[in-house]
Amino acid sequence: MGPRISFAVLRLVVLGVGIVALIGDFDYVLGFSSFATGNWFSYFTTESAFVLDVTLALGVLFAWRRMDDPAWFVALRIVATTYAITSGAVFAVIVAQAARTNYTLEVPWSSQLLHFWIPAYALVDWLLAPGRTAAPWRLLPWVLAMPAGWAAFTLIRGPLVGWYPYFFMDPAQVSGPLEQAFYLALVGVILLAISAVFVLSSARPVPTLSGVRIRAARIRRVSAPGRSRRAARLPGGVSPDRTP
Repeated sequence: MGPRISFAVLRLVVLGVGIVALIGDFDYVLGFSSFATGNWFSYFTTESAFVLDVTLALGVLFAWRRMDDPAWFVALRIVATTYAITSGAVFAVIVAQAARTNYTLEVPWSSQLLHFWIPAYALVDWLLAPGRTAAPWRLLPWVLAMPAGWAAFTLIRGPLVGWYPYFFMDPAQVSGPLEQAFYLALVGVILLAISAVFVLSSARPVPTLSGVRIRAARIRRVSAPGRSRRAARLPGGVSPDRTP
């Protein structure tokens, strides 16, 4: 089984885990009296998980049928992985802040998978899965497209339903519009920084076992004794500079 097929299998497994985690997370929030279906779909974690699941599904298909990924899919991998890692980082900050204020914030298994374990696999997949090509720097502004639309939707919807997915978007939990804008800008900077690292690393070759074997074979050929090459020129392997 080659590396491409191995990662196709891994992606399929993680895709299944991701779907189960989304179902488990939806089932978990059903237990809250203030739960509303629209609220669950408004979490950036939920949106980023959907994007990553679609990316994994396409990754299975391309890894199974192609030697290299198309350029647009490499861009999608960067976007999906950036969203997943940023979602996990922001959630970790929220958990840490809750602990400092003596507020108990439950982190069920589904949330652990969506925020930490699945993003961790997405990072490993980016670093080690073969087939990626170099991504252009002009991709960076597009990374902000979906988060900007999501933020605008949330800020418009929030006052109408009296609910915000994160504390820094709720005017009642921040000092004012400036603090709200600061947090949103900070998230934007994090998104750009992470995606910039991925664009930069996309030009570097992915290390593979086959590549190691090829380099080792070349070293052996270069370091082979010179007399063995000369001996191969005469019948019986006799070197021209030796007498029988």
